Amino acid sequence: MQITSRFTIAVHIVTCIEYFKDDETVTSNFLAGSVGANPVIIRTVMSKLKDAGIIDISQGKSGIRLTRPLEEITFYDIYKAVECVDETGLFHFHENPNTDCPVGRNIHAAMDLRLLQIQESMENEMRGITVADVAGDIRKKAALTA
Repeated sequence: MQITSRFTIAVHIVTCIEYFKDDETVTSNFLAGSVGANPVIIRTVMSKLKDAGIIDISQGKSGIRLTRPLEEITFYDIYKAVECVDETGLFHFHENPNTDCPVGRNIHAAMDLRLLQIQESMENEMRGITVADVAGDIRKKAALTA
């Protein structure tokens, strides 16, 4: 089980947009430099953030901006926007349990609800964490090293 790096890249992008909004024209190339990723990956993630209504992208001087305050953007919003988990859920079950085996025959029935409960618990926790929490920590740490 692993959530793709698109999630942390997206949080990084959103945080950067807010952090540099008054000092830099934030572009995909600028963000790629901060994230340490190829600009194509950044543009792909940005496209998903735009489709979810989290960012607005304009060509030219204004660059990229957030559509709402960081306090209103949760980890869950980003998680859903960048499609970290497909429709099958967070946990991917092995494909062919042996139905001749009592464990193999019943493993799905015994685990599916529990795995769904774990995923829902994680997603509920994500709803309580905002990108403002991350940005605040970054500002504090940056002030200490300035």
